[in-house]
Amino acid sequence: MTDINAQIDNTVKSNDVVLFMKGTPDFPQCGFSGQVAQILGYLGVAYKGVNVLADDAVREGIKVYSNWPTIPQLYVKGEFIGGCDIVREMFQAGELQELFNGKGIAVKQEA
Repeated sequence: MTDINAQIDNTVKSNDVVLFMKGTPDFPQCGFSGQVAQILGYLGVAYKGVNVLADDAVREGIKVYSNWPTIPQLYVKGEFIGGCDIVREMFQAGELQELFNGKGIAVKQEA
């Protein structure tokens, strides 16, 4: 496992909810990252945001780690959930809330 892969793996496994995104939760720097941050904020889910723009190694490494070519990427309890489209569709269908509840993650707002 490369250093960056190990760093990403540690981040994913040591936080219940992680969003690899462009920008930060308070200042997303792309619309897709902003949408996922907005959904998580609406649900009141605590999460760790990782700004891939701050580190090219993380930006490229996360794509290899997940075998998924785009950012943002959402992880819940170590499991890769998907990018913006998948998260949005799950949210709209109520599946994202069910996922969080099923994994013991507090959701303050139901859709």
